Amino acid sequence: MNWFNFDLRKAAAWLMAALLPLVSINMQQRPASQPWFDQPFSLMAGLVQDGFFSFSDGVRGTTALYLNLINIKRKNQQLVESNQSLQAQLLEMNELRQENDRLAKLLDFQAQTKMQMIAARVISRDLLTDHATIRLDKGTHHGLKAGQAVISTEGVVGYIFRPGAFTSQVLLITDRYSVIDGVVARSRARGIAEGKGPDALTFRYVDKSEDIQKGDLIVTSSIDNIFPKGFPVAVVEEVENKQYAASLRVELKPVVDPDKLEEVFVITNAAQEDLSARVAGAEAPAAPAPSEGVQPQ
Repeated sequence: MNWFNFDLRKAAAWLMAALLPLVSINMQQRPASQPWFDQPFSLMAGLVQDGFFSFSDGVRGTTALYLNLINIKRKNQQLVESNQSLQAQLLEMNELRQENDRLAKLLDFQAQTKMQMIAARVISRDLLTDHATIRLDKGTHHGLKAGQAVISTEGVVGYIFRPGAFTSQVLLITDRYSVIDGVVARSRARGIAEGKGPDALTFRYVDKSEDIQKGDLIVTSSIDNIFPKGFPVAVVEEVENKQYAASLRVELKPVVDPDKLEEVFVITNAAQEDLSARVAGAEAPAAPAPSEGVQPQ
């Protein structure tokens, strides 16, 4: 046989005859069946697709979580700022309410008295070693003079000490150079309230026979008409009757705390005002027990 004279037509016919059975078998297979040689490729493609889906789903979830966290952080910051703003507004409203209450008390006090007074604000507390003083925002330009009485709606504060043109120093009743003629509101025992320290006074020159008890209220006597009569000065803290002493030792606590003062009145004319009845009606403390009275030693 001569291979170089090979008949291509015969070869093509034999090839078609061999392929027809395979084509016939493939056409008779069910549509759902998969050739055995295609299964490894399908398995690999499925694994790759599943991995890619899991990765992309994780990226989407992480991105969404990150965006949510950023949004939550932004909203939290907004809530914090809003809360701080509301707290500041609340503090401001409380301060305004307290100031309105104080001013209402001042106006009510001024309306119920015939005294001539000038309202002033406390602008500082002077840290002097030789005197206990506060400073007011009024001076000689407003009609203030040295020696004028300074009071609050609760009680006696002190005297105008060094008046300036637009500010003035007030000598507090707790200063060691401050003296006020006083009376025990309950028993009418007389004495001199003398400054002793930052928050204390002593009631001097009280006869040993006088009836003074812890808790008694000391009020002004108004001998010099600088203060109104019967205005609160201090409360008795301690009474001691020493055997060989010439008078009682009486320790007092001022009614007014100067560290909490914000507004005061400066009395330009007391006009012989008598506030004894008003003070007696407003007195809160009950009568002290006899056991707390003077104990001889």
